Amino acid sequence: MTGTLINAGAILAGAGAGTLLGGRVPQRVRTTVTDALGIFVLVLGAGDAMGTFGDELAAVLGSAAVLVILGALLLGGVIGEAVDLEQRLTTLGAWLRDRVAGGSEPMAAEPSGPDRDVLEDEHAVHDPRHRFVEGFVVTSLVVCVGPLAILGALQDGLTDGFQLLAVKAMLDGFVALAFASVLGVGVAFAVLPLLALQGSITLAAGAIQGLVTPPMLEALGATGGFLVMGIGLRLLEIRPVRVANLLPSLVLAPLAVALWP
Repeated sequence: MTGTLINAGAILAGAGAGTLLGGRVPQRVRTTVTDALGIFVLVLGAGDAMGTFGDELAAVLGSAAVLVILGALLLGGVIGEAVDLEQRLTTLGAWLRDRVAGGSEPMAAEPSGPDRDVLEDEHAVHDPRHRFVEGFVVTSLVVCVGPLAILGALQDGLTDGFQLLAVKAMLDGFVALAFASVLGVGVAFAVLPLLALQGSITLAAGAIQGLVTPPMLEALGATGGFLVMGIGLRLLEIRPVRVANLLPSLVLAPLAVALWP
């Protein structure tokens, strides 16, 4: 759990600094920072998604690798929509918002992310109710969805090494600072799903030791890359991808590799 605790601490530190600096950062700077993060996240996800065409998957799946990853994304999206993970995450954010920011006005069912319209709308930018849920949901997706979260947590549990999560902690700290300067204290509460996800994987890693093969990890990383790209599209206001509802694909892709004849 050492790596996950370091990761959570970096997010809290970044969110705290960003919240304090938020009122002093010009609006145009906050918009540009979010655009830069969106571009970076999009390119980062694209790099991971290229694993779909990597040697590890090709050795096991051959030319079917692309279809397996696509199938996992499609079926995972259907399962996610049936359960509506995005709405559940939004509901959790609204509950946390009411505990911290106060109030009971209903929120929209589907968050749009820290989009340009929000950043340029003075009322929205200074509305703690709107910012809290947006900060919690978007930051949770950014820090939890990437394959580095899964791989780092596995490394932490299987080898007691936390190098991957230490690198992720630095990235997440800067992400939290930038997001909190726009969206406020809700960003800090992204440590809750982070601790639940990475902590659970780390604690369960001993039980799955020897069962996870390199091709399975490659499938996991490639699928996660596509989800990270979805976050980038959301941040850049190209399309509000419901990334949380695609999360089941992170289980389906490596499972398909494991069961491949």
